[in-house]
Amino acid sequence: MLASSPSADVSINKDQNRFELRLNGDLVGIVGFFEVEGTSKRATRTHVVSFMHTVVTEDFGHQGLAGILVRRALDSARSYGWKVKPVCTYVQRFAAANPEYNDMLVAL
Repeated sequence: MLASSPSADVSINKDQNRFELRLNGDLVGIVGFFEVEGTSKRATRTHVVSFMHTVVTEDFGHQGLAGILVRRALDSARSYGWKVKPVCTYVQRFAAANPEYNDMLVAL
């Protein structure tokens, strides 16, 4: 299955603190996150989450799925108004290669 297939869906599972990548309904990857206490600046509260790890099952590795998963997780975080602390080294490398996400990243 190609990573660009329309059946590649990413959704948030708040009960498990993760974003999930599903292909044809099967869970094949996750980005785990940890909610950090928000910080206040001038009466504005910022919600910060640490992206802790990215995992794609071995059978689906090397197909570009981790990049799709991380991109969609970051896009979702942006839509929620979250700032992201990229603890996961894959997320760090992805963010370095995609500077359009710099505005939402928080230093480690």
